[in-house]
Amino acid sequence: MLKFDFEAMIKSDREERKHYKFEGTFLDYLAIVRENPRLAVLSHQRMHQLLTDPGIETIKTEENSRLKRIYGNDTIKRYEFFKKQFFGIDKSIMKIMRYFHSAAMRGEESRQVLYLVGPVGAGKSSIMEALKRSLEMSPPIYVLQDCPMREEPLHLLPKHLRPQFEEMLGVKIEGELCPICRYRLKNDYNGEFESFPVTTSEFSIRSRKGIGVVPPVDPNNQDTSVLCGSVDISKLDLYPEDDPRVLSLNGAFNVGNRGLVEFIEVFKNDVEYLHTMITATQEKSVPSPGKGAMIYFDGIILAHSNEAEWNKFKSDHTNEAILDRIVKVEVPYCLELEEEVKIYRKILKGSSFNAHIAPHTIEVASMFAILTRLAPSSKVDPLTKLKIYNGEEIVEKGSTKKIDIFELRDEAPREGMTGISTRFIMKALDTALSESENNCINPVAVIDTMVKSTKELTVSEDDKKRYLGFLQDTIKKEYNKILEKEVTKAFIHGYREQAESLFNNYLDHAEAFVNFTKIKDPNTGEELEPDVRFLQSIEEQIGITGTAAHGFRQDVTSYMFSVMRNGGKIEYSSYEPLKEAIEKKLTASVKELSRIITKAKVRDQEQDTKYNAMVEAMKDNGYCDNCCNVVLKYAANNLWKD
Repeated sequence: MLKFDFEAMIKSDREERKHYKFEGTFLDYLAIVRENPRLAVLSHQRMHQLLTDPGIETIKTEENSRLKRIYGNDTIKRYEFFKKQFFGIDKSIMKIMRYFHSAAMRGEESRQVLYLVGPVGAGKSSIMEALKRSLEMSPPIYVLQDCPMREEPLHLLPKHLRPQFEEMLGVKIEGELCPICRYRLKNDYNGEFESFPVTTSEFSIRSRKGIGVVPPVDPNNQDTSVLCGSVDISKLDLYPEDDPRVLSLNGAFNVGNRGLVEFIEVFKNDVEYLHTMITATQEKSVPSPGKGAMIYFDGIILAHSNEAEWNKFKSDHTNEAILDRIVKVEVPYCLELEEEVKIYRKILKGSSFNAHIAPHTIEVASMFAILTRLAPSSKVDPLTKLKIYNGEEIVEKGSTKKIDIFELRDEAPREGMTGISTRFIMKALDTALSESENNCINPVAVIDTMVKSTKELTVSEDDKKRYLGFLQDTIKKEYNKILEKEVTKAFIHGYREQAESLFNNYLDHAEAFVNFTKIKDPNTGEELEPDVRFLQSIEEQIGITGTAAHGFRQDVTSYMFSVMRNGGKIEYSSYEPLKEAIEKKLTASVKELSRIITKAKVRDQEQDTKYNAMVEAMKDNGYCDNCCNVVLKYAANNLWKD
């Protein structure tokens, strides 16, 4: 049994954190910055460092055929910071990172609001939470002791000395002292800024340190003190009205200085209320409460809302000044099936559910979510479009159908901004898990749950009818195909080995046919003509007959040689049309047998042995006794109707 020394762990952590704690003078701080100029960066640069330091994976799509089909020749960057939490929104994350990179370089974006817009449940708030969490987990920053703005100590330097210190320290100094620290420097330290105390401070959402959050405010009760603080009227009896000591700098911008300020559902506020936000971005300063001068502000301003509020706001031409200072990033729903599946696996992993989930259960639920988000196309049906967006090769009449994914996207620029949310699917999975009597869920149960939930949805009747059509027709048919292939595969012992054997035989005979050569029998050494009937038995599985077969054999052999020249591995799944033909050939050979045995109410000894072997094969593929029983009963009743 493992022994945990909790006391030692706590003490070790406390000792480690002591290294971060610093108390000294401004002179001490100058020596520290001289050694490590990164300590004096501005907020956008700090955030950029936090997001990139874990690592960046640059993906060249020409080296990944699936991603090339999805993204073309674009270079995709995946950031380790986001990688385990966000799926299917690589383009949105890359735009966010471009904003931070430009802002870190003190470009125009450093004076603009980062605004995320998208449908409910697409991940806007989660991205915001991740950015705030990155600050909370970051090392403490150096601040002027007791400064309500937690400001950069280098603000103490007079302007005439700054060029010299910038050269010596290797940093760019920006910003002015807040009114309170200016008063303290003059009256408590006689202007001797080198003696001003400096300490360290962490970022904290709950303690309102470096992270300010602004929820929507009632338009009838808006007060800018929420943003910029206020005058403490209890101190007006002690000090004059223009004395900095009467200021209470506890607004969101004061709190978020050197960190970030988040505006939740930003456009639910009156436009006048947003002027402070614009001043903070463009001028890098915020109004002082009362009659004081503007106060320097260095912070990231984040905002988000849904698309309806954005459209309403931008339609008013009087809002041009605000719109000009916004970097808009759309965060749509995920449209890649593989990535959507990862979202639910992540959420389920973080829950307390420990039920068994049958193969294809989450895939079926994800399929429904994505189908509702896709716009109708005149070029392809919805399921084909889903597969194209997932980077799959579409096989039609024996050849790979070439459909331009970029044309499909151009047809529907708003695709991904409507449809079923992630939360809807998770509630359906939760319901199925909660109602499961055997602590196991399967595609059949989840489809049934989603049908019931869809009927209760508050959407238009047309949308509801379309959604139910996906569940009761499109997805059900696709799942039936998947299940039939899985059941028949389970009958074939050593399925992959047999597939590879068929593939190698086909390749030998096709190559001999194309090159007008003979095949040498490995046992007798006899030279034989290529077996055309064998080739035809494979090709006819995907509808290739007659003269089309000659072209197909040439395509297969030239493709395989191309793969070999580029150092690729030759296997039965290398060429999608041939892979499909081989799988159909294999499954067709046992389909009738699997149908008879699965449907049989009473089995003889031989059938019983084969049925049990099939059940064991399915269990090896991820099924438990309960879900195996459910899907086989479903198969018997739905796949092979006499």
